[in-house]
Amino acid sequence: MREPSVHQLRLLLAVAEELHFKRAAARMFISQPALSQQIRALEERLGIGLVERGSGGARLTTAGAAVVEEARSVVAAMERLLRVSDAQADAVRGELCIGSLGAEAAMPHARAVLAHLRDHHPHLQVEVRNLNFVEQFDALANGEVDAAFLRGPLPPGLQSVRLASEPRVVCLPADDPLAGETTLTLAQLADRTVVDMPRDVPRLWWDHLTVNPRPDGTPVRFGPVVRDTEAMVLAVLQARAITFLPAAARQLYPRPGLVYVDAPELGESESYLAWLPAHRDVLAVRALREAARATAQDREQRP
Repeated sequence: MREPSVHQLRLLLAVAEELHFKRAAARMFISQPALSQQIRALEERLGIGLVERGSGGARLTTAGAAVVEEARSVVAAMERLLRVSDAQADAVRGELCIGSLGAEAAMPHARAVLAHLRDHHPHLQVEVRNLNFVEQFDALANGEVDAAFLRGPLPPGLQSVRLASEPRVVCLPADDPLAGETTLTLAQLADRTVVDMPRDVPRLWWDHLTVNPRPDGTPVRFGPVVRDTEAMVLAVLQARAITFLPAAARQLYPRPGLVYVDAPELGESESYLAWLPAHRDVLAVRALREAARATAQDREQRP
């Protein structure tokens, strides 16, 4: 065999940089005789002299200097190969089911998380499952999904990463007298009926999102009960009630006959990736958590 080992090339590079066998041996954590033996073996394999030994140290021969340049490239290439191999060994495989409340998975922040996950773990099979208002928390609790893209506030017992925030708006029938306003206040909406949620939906969650009771203590008058966003906008289209949605609804749920009006008093709508604490260290969930945190940090660092 003429091919040298990568170990021998690393030893040669140490000698070339130290120009001293004793110092090079200490740097490479081997004995000086063992280093000398390996360099001689390398010279025999290549059929050329690489290093000249002297009382004051060592120096490269002309051939040795030429070989050292190529040795650096070979060692660097081997290090790259090992990094790629390690990354592949660490790649997460298997299946991951992610819930999405309505169109949450279509939001830019969720798409960024999924893209990051796909780029870093191409062998992971990811399923995105649509969840309605009733299913969103139950699906996590009973293990139907491993994690979920949800809107806050989240109930106790879940861990999460906050992904994004945006204003909330009022969704009105286009023929409502208030539909032509630029902004609306809660006082202006006091006599409007608001879409309601089924009993299985945590009441604190929906009361928070509908600002019930209102700041003056007046309870909200609830109307038709819906299980998902499509049914919600349909109820508004039928002029049976109004509702409050994230501003992204303007793009996600545009419908003839619907109008979205800003309402600063409603505050912000916050998007989260959530999971059960018991699942946080499952490899696929951990990879998803890392993707969420990485994309959230990227977004925060943008000017």
